[in-house]
Amino acid sequence: MNVIAAVDKNWAIGMKNRLLVRIPADQKFFRETTTGKVVVMGRRTLESFPNGLPLKDRVNIVLTHDLSLHVQGAVVLHSTEALFAELKKYRSEDVYVIGGEEVYAQLIDKCDTAFITKIDFAYDADAYFPKLDGRPGWRMTEESEEQTYFDLEYYFCRYERS
Repeated sequence: MNVIAAVDKNWAIGMKNRLLVRIPADQKFFRETTTGKVVVMGRRTLESFPNGLPLKDRVNIVLTHDLSLHVQGAVVLHSTEALFAELKKYRSEDVYVIGGEEVYAQLIDKCDTAFITKIDFAYDADAYFPKLDGRPGWRMTEESEEQTYFDLEYYFCRYERS
């Protein structure tokens, strides 16, 4: 299973249920990486999408404690046990955890690969990704050349769990 996120220099991912910044090349990478795959998210992440609708051309799985939630075009599950049972239908390498903070924290150690866009800036934030630098069992295996978006510097990184 994979995880994908864009983080700032403090591993922050969001503020008030919104991304910290939208970088077109990062959004393109996310779209190209996850299209045709399975994406696992929490309810608030789903709600942050345009019109609160599931992402097109993907199997959308929403993990939530809200037993009344029903989403057309998505599989809604209420426990990690139910999630893992559902994920047996798919190849592990085709599954991407896409957020938010609680779902990342719950599933990070079930993932083998992390695709992290590291943004060299510190934003005001209220949601964070588990810090992989120095986390036991995780190591960065790839880092792109410096990328820029206006005056913002960022890197595409790959981490793997051993």
